[in-house]
Amino acid sequence: MYWQTSRYQIDLARPKVMGIVNVTPDSFSDGGQHGSTMAALRHCEQLILDGVDILDIGGESTRPGAPPVSLADELARVVPVLREAVRLGVPVSVDSYKPGVMQAVLDLGADIINDIWALRWQDGGAGANSLHGTAVVAAHPNCGVCLMHMHREPQTMQVAPMQGDVVPQVRAFLAQSAQDLQALGVDKARIMLDPGIGFGKTVAQNFALLARQAELLQAGYPVLAGWSRKSSLAGMVPHGHPDASLSATERLAPSLAAALLAVERGATVVRVHDVKETVQALRVLEAIR
Repeated sequence: MYWQTSRYQIDLARPKVMGIVNVTPDSFSDGGQHGSTMAALRHCEQLILDGVDILDIGGESTRPGAPPVSLADELARVVPVLREAVRLGVPVSVDSYKPGVMQAVLDLGADIINDIWALRWQDGGAGANSLHGTAVVAAHPNCGVCLMHMHREPQTMQVAPMQGDVVPQVRAFLAQSAQDLQALGVDKARIMLDPGIGFGKTVAQNFALLARQAELLQAGYPVLAGWSRKSSLAGMVPHGHPDASLSATERLAPSLAAALLAVERGATVVRVHDVKETVQALRVLEAIR
């Protein structure tokens, strides 16, 4: 199995590590650390030294309650980094839901569109002048796309999370989104699915998606797992420990555990902050395989 992208056919026989590059001031874990173009590019270069397989550049925080960013501001953050990142010798993904950003970054050579809205967002609202993400991706001959499940939207997704058994709901949504994209002529090999850990789900629902990840694979598409430093991992402290929960930067150990469990359950890409440590952990898993 491989993931077809703009410049690369990514072999998924071995799980791939996607490294997070947040060019934002307010991301939940590392907001502001790589906010400038130079800082973001240094981070890209370090992730490559650490063994990253794919870079994922984002210019808007999607943490719960995060305010939206204008198209112009997002482009100003992402484009200067992307122009240089595409020269670094690894596939480059752009994390955006805005069709205007998608079009601009694909024109500049981005390999993958990683969309929390699963291409449902329209720039410019309804009408003949609106731009839809499905149209942008379908018009490109071979870019990769990752379709994520999100309940509601970042402002409200954790105010009223999903109800009931989320696994069949997430599977049905992602399968239908992928099939709709294929109906527009997008080859199946270009499509990756992401269950959207933390995006409008309770802690128990997130762990159900991990425990029953095999059910998501029944849709017939590869799965990306994004557990890195998520708030569902915050409670992974010993009983009676004086700290009520782990901060985002203290969640390395549970993040590694979740990544390994996701790969064992069939995920072919893990999206992470801590690339070096994740690569090392996956090598242990590869050794016993």
